[in-house]
Amino acid sequence: MIARIWRGTVRESDKDIYYEYLRKTGLKEYADTPGNRGVHTLRRIVDGKCEFFLLTLWDSYDAIKAFAGPDYEKAVYYPEDDKFLIDRGPKVEHFEVLES
Repeated sequence: MIARIWRGTVRESDKDIYYEYLRKTGLKEYADTPGNRGVHTLRRIVDGKCEFFLLTLWDSYDAIKAFAGPDYEKAVYYPEDDKFLIDRGPKVEHFEVLES
């Protein structure tokens, strides 16, 4: 199993509306992609900003590529992300899950 990690930051005032947006976009697409084993959605407030941390679990790199495309280390973004995100990276991280 492979873990995929994405991080992004929004204004604290946007934390709930962005979470709802995530549910309709990325979280839904994760769930709809064969080979996805689930997602853990975490958030925390720091200095007036809300950090989101998404940990998704996948059967294989091929399953991740079905979601993210051939450049699977590139983060996937949606049209309105620019409206909310004040910090985000161009890449995600992948880890082999040894035990859970």
